[in-house]
Amino acid sequence: PEAYPQGYVEDFDEPRTMHGKRRVSAHLGWAGEKGDFFSILQELDMIAIIDYGMGNLRSVSKAFEAVGHQAVVTRDAKVIGNASHVVLPGVGAFGDCMANVERYGLAEPIRAAIQSGRPFLGICLGLQLLFEESEEFGTHKGLGIISGKVRRFAPDQGLKVPHMGWNNVTIERPCPLFEGVSNGSYWYFVHSFYVDPSDKAVAATTTDYGTSFVSSIWRDNVVACQFHPEKSQNVGLQLIKNFGSWHT
Repeated sequence: PEAYPQGYVEDFDEPRTMHGKRRVSAHLGWAGEKGDFFSILQELDMIAIIDYGMGNLRSVSKAFEAVGHQAVVTRDAKVIGNASHVVLPGVGAFGDCMANVERYGLAEPIRAAIQSGRPFLGICLGLQLLFEESEEFGTHKGLGIISGKVRRFAPDQGLKVPHMGWNNVTIERPCPLFEGVSNGSYWYFVHSFYVDPSDKAVAATTTDYGTSFVSSIWRDNVVACQFHPEKSQNVGLQLIKNFGSWHT
């Protein structure tokens, strides 16, 4: 399900993957029912996909499963804190998403995950939320991890807004998540706003849509992208596979 009560987490069963790791079942259960849940989580490369009630959770989870990486959809701070990798997906309006992040007490677990140095991936709105503020439907404060603002595409560029569909991406500097991905590959976008970082050096890729905008960023253990890798076929699956294998 897209959302479930706080305290629920994906459980583990005994069958193992081809790599010898215990795999995640599709069943839900209370974390307290399995005393070794968190110790298992620490033993494995387990990816926590943060559930704040508005993300494209199922498609992101299925993409990790497709490339052989184990992932759990959760809003439990302890699960997020024990995961080896953390993903912040997102669709919807910036202000509503930030309100849900605060409502479920997820802002500090997100900041703590990033500060810990563990690999962190933001997807679409999960990129925008990392910035200081957005001008979508007024001014809304973000998480403030990356300095800069989220801006709307200018309506006078002669192009439709939202920017929706396939567009090519220029790799501006080598990034571990783009290993095996050709420069100029096409990725799937759906957005009306783009990030404008104060420090342009954080840009990992750029894309043209009336203007050149930053379509992904990379700083230390954080990579975040405006495009949807889970909807971008082979190139997207390569990025997701790279992220699951990335150790910072």
